[in-house]
Amino acid sequence: MYARTFGAATQGVDGMIISVEVDSANGMPALDIVGLPSTAVRESKERVRTAIKNSGLRLRSEKITINLAPADVKKDSAGLDLPIAVGLLAAQGRLRPSVCEEFLFIAELSLEGILRSVTGVLPIALTARSKDFKKIIVAPENVNEALLVDGLEVYAPKNLIELVDFLDGEIELESATPVPVDEPEGFVELVDDFADVQGQYTAKRALEIAAAGGHNVLMVGVPGSGKTMLAKRMSSILPELTREEALEVTKIFSVAGKLPKGSGLVTKRPFQNPNHDASIAAIIGGGTIPVPGQVTLAHHGVLFLDELPEFKKNALEALREPLEERQITISRVNGTLTFPSSMILICAMNPCPCGWYGDKDHTCRCSDTEIKRYMRRLSGPLLDRIDIHIRVPRVNYEELSSKRRNESSAVIRQRVSDARKIQMRRLEKYHMFCNAQMTHALIKKLCILETEAEDLLKTVFETKKLSVRSYDRIIKVGRTIADLDGGKEFISAGHIAEAVKLRSDFEIEN
Repeated sequence: MYARTFGAATQGVDGMIISVEVDSANGMPALDIVGLPSTAVRESKERVRTAIKNSGLRLRSEKITINLAPADVKKDSAGLDLPIAVGLLAAQGRLRPSVCEEFLFIAELSLEGILRSVTGVLPIALTARSKDFKKIIVAPENVNEALLVDGLEVYAPKNLIELVDFLDGEIELESATPVPVDEPEGFVELVDDFADVQGQYTAKRALEIAAAGGHNVLMVGVPGSGKTMLAKRMSSILPELTREEALEVTKIFSVAGKLPKGSGLVTKRPFQNPNHDASIAAIIGGGTIPVPGQVTLAHHGVLFLDELPEFKKNALEALREPLEERQITISRVNGTLTFPSSMILICAMNPCPCGWYGDKDHTCRCSDTEIKRYMRRLSGPLLDRIDIHIRVPRVNYEELSSKRRNESSAVIRQRVSDARKIQMRRLEKYHMFCNAQMTHALIKKLCILETEAEDLLKTVFETKKLSVRSYDRIIKVGRTIADLDGGKEFISAGHIAEAVKLRSDFEIEN
């Protein structure tokens, strides 16, 4: 007897509907899964048979063939356990095939038949809605994630026998409702706020500009100057995620298995801080079946690379594509996948191997050759893609002990949000949302310089022998400064002067 059910897997950060075709007929008892199953999916036949047996159900000893369509795509999801189990029961007459085809099934099975959560439920649910599915079955832990998608009836039986009774019409299951996630008793969330940062007014101004325009930043300073502290507060001044952005971030975290158990929509901008010994696959993404890396997990948020020259050379050079294209394409034998990576890159580094070059109170132990070798670990093309280069000095005692009340992140975020709204109105028809995304053609069209600003930029360009990319980035930063300055229509000489200062505050020879 033939039966068909529907399951799903993920492909990149999107869902993919899998048709599970099951045929059970007389012959030598066997159970074969075809259609490019991964090892995890191939092993599901043992989990499924044992789960069915331990649920008090029986399978006849027949020749069973299971086909996963489309057959030319590698399937790698333990979430196919449930549609395979339901398909087997339908093919052997235990369930009505017509009823089973009304649902999309997404869950792993334990050996005793309990439904377990899987990753990627949100992108799968979004795809299910686009393919006109109305009802989906998920594990109880995946309810909040599935309910983020409007227009779907979500059911969450606890185990296989409860699901079988529901499909048979013997019991009623109500549509799932959001499950509250309780905070631990006495839990207090600590929030990183710019109000806690003493001094460092230039650095704070640079990060405000970066947040407003989506610009990348390199901070160079001696140990203990506050580079990491500043970077960790960057997310606190970025505009709040829109609903669309939050769904994108949640999809990525879901596919990567980074969503906390039972959670729903991600509402905070991500902040990723990989260690400097991270591999290129960890930063960019990869694997036999590619999974998101740090540049994708930081989508719509911040990627912070501390001790930048200590990262592997090939990992740093691989950042060029996501910084320029705001996406990363990974090619493997099984296919090519593109992951989004629209993030702000914040980098921090010491000025030399010992860290004290240029500090008036400490003696640098490095030779000129060691310093140059250290700096040259960073290539010119990579540095060209970082809009703002600033030096972060040590905070003196007067600044550290000052009772002056600093601006809070909320106040700075309001200015950033106002500037972003100006940019969105300007760039919306080009499907962009911040100045850093502008192409050279758009810069020529939308960034109008006053005469004095043009003269200043020409002098800087010829004196410093700037590249075309550096030229564009100075104008983009100048445009952001003008947006923060009440949304001025024209970019003034003052705006360009500040942009130049923020790019040449610390120059690295290559």
